[in-house]
Amino acid sequence: MTTHTTKMLILGSGPAGLSAAIYGARAGMAPIVVQGIQPGGQLTTTTDVENYPGFADVIQGPWLMEQMQAQAEHVGTRLMWDTIVEVDLTRRPFRLIGDGGDVYEGDVLVIATGAQAKWLGLDSEDLLKGKGVSACATCDGFFYRGKRVAVIGGGNTAVEEALYLTNHSPDVTLIHRRDSFRAEKILQDRLFAHKGIKVLWNKEVDGFVDGGGTAGLVGIDLRDTVTGEISRVDVEGGFVAIGHHPATELFRGHLALDSDGYIAVETGTTRTSVPGVFACGDVMDKVYRQAVTAAGTGCMAALDAERFLATAEFEVAEAAE
Repeated sequence: MTTHTTKMLILGSGPAGLSAAIYGARAGMAPIVVQGIQPGGQLTTTTDVENYPGFADVIQGPWLMEQMQAQAEHVGTRLMWDTIVEVDLTRRPFRLIGDGGDVYEGDVLVIATGAQAKWLGLDSEDLLKGKGVSACATCDGFFYRGKRVAVIGGGNTAVEEALYLTNHSPDVTLIHRRDSFRAEKILQDRLFAHKGIKVLWNKEVDGFVDGGGTAGLVGIDLRDTVTGEISRVDVEGGFVAIGHHPATELFRGHLALDSDGYIAVETGTTRTSVPGVFACGDVMDKVYRQAVTAAGTGCMAALDAERFLATAEFEVAEAAE
């Protein structure tokens, strides 16, 4: 068992965590990043990225994360391969314990553990991820310009994604397993007023249809939840919009969470309910969930952490005098 100590401890190595590390390292806080079970975050499972600023041509998600990691290490970040299983936020330095017994201590803690999209759990869904099946219309909708697409879900996310996709597709179908939406009324009003969106009620996905070869998704088989009848809708893009799981189980009972399980932060900051603990990226953002916004909040977390430490050190020095 080894104890690793640092001024800034960061949990999570996606765009938020690595951006926090870059800013923290440049501020002289010698951050340690504990990478967790998915180093690089969700972008490592993404292929074409066309909306990250600074790149005129399409780039690959894994490559982008490799560059962020290299930049973080170049300015002085230490990256550790471990999975945290226990936390103690009752006193500073904060203490995290890895599954192998290693201990990580930080004067400040930045949580950037992210969130994972919920999937339907179908074999055909796994087969066609990135080949017509996606969980982010904002990320991938551009690739379906002029094509027929479908959104699966009935909450705010599903309705918002269906409306967003009308910017690219003239034929959008919203598939919902019930006969009414859970989305806010104002969103429903906008949806029903839009002539480019068709709603299929009482339908659940039975399977995604592979066109074979390089065709990718060509249709979605649906099962009627009332009659059991099977039907098919022909589409080239299918967007699963049934919510996200924020990776916050480790902090339940230690930090304030909102009603959806995301870490609650003070408005306009990354400050959590525990002084010295900061949250950034998708673990605290259930609205935007983009790589660029995650990176932005990672920068905010590092700046908030730097100011916290400077204030704490000043108060200690003043008390000593």
